[in-house]
Amino acid sequence: MKGDVIIAESWAHLQEILYIDSWNEQLSRFRSSYVYRGLEDSQYALTTTLNRLGESHLEKHLLRNFRKYSQKQVSPEYTSLWNWLALAQHHGLPTRLLDWTYSPYVALHFTTADFTKYRRDGMIWAINYVDTKAFLPEKLAGIIEEEGSHIFTAEMLERAADSLPGLGQMKEDDFAIFFEPPSIDDRIVNQYAVFSMMSNPNLLISDWVKHHDVRYFRIVIPAHLKWEVRDKLDQSNINERVLFPGLDGLATWLKRHYRDMRLENQ
Repeated sequence: MKGDVIIAESWAHLQEILYIDSWNEQLSRFRSSYVYRGLEDSQYALTTTLNRLGESHLEKHLLRNFRKYSQKQVSPEYTSLWNWLALAQHHGLPTRLLDWTYSPYVALHFTTADFTKYRRDGMIWAINYVDTKAFLPEKLAGIIEEEGSHIFTAEMLERAADSLPGLGQMKEDDFAIFFEPPSIDDRIVNQYAVFSMMSNPNLLISDWVKHHDVRYFRIVIPAHLKWEVRDKLDQSNINERVLFPGLDGLATWLKRHYRDMRLENQ
């Protein structure tokens, strides 16, 4: 799969295409090597919050001040830059990180969570994170090989670089990294979350994969299919109440769950 765009024709067809290329011959198991990101509008780009801020040079200042002013609320043992970066992203600070999930159903949730976008086609991006390892700098490649892993943790990244500029200087060519955030709270765990990060914060991962030997595909969720997808996800217990544990998630779920779709057709 290299850049294919597949239009979901029905709920049944969607189940089939969500798990394309998931057979792992080496393991003889259906173990997908893809991560997924759901977009409410198929025209949206894979921009990070830092990209949308338009001021990537402010990254170090944002992170430095986030660390400075949050010290009383964070454990003193929380020292790794990469843990801090994940924490900052989790709480809404503009960063170079982009949220992904191992779960195609969680990605579907984010494609259909906003009923004000139901007149627009949605999209799911899927990128093969194992393929991206081939383009890592030698030091990072050695660490991930030693661990026998396909995705980094904050601790693994800390062994290679202790700063964002240091990361970018590890290789002349741009590269992508996927890493699992620490289990900050149940939201991270329930969303089966993964982050991507580019060595160059100005580069979109969607542009990078197009020019490298990395498998990826996109699934279009037509507007007319969104309500069916949404209702069946709710019946499968994939909703804000589960993915955003707490009263805010509960209230958001109830607000959407009791929305009268007949109003949308008037």
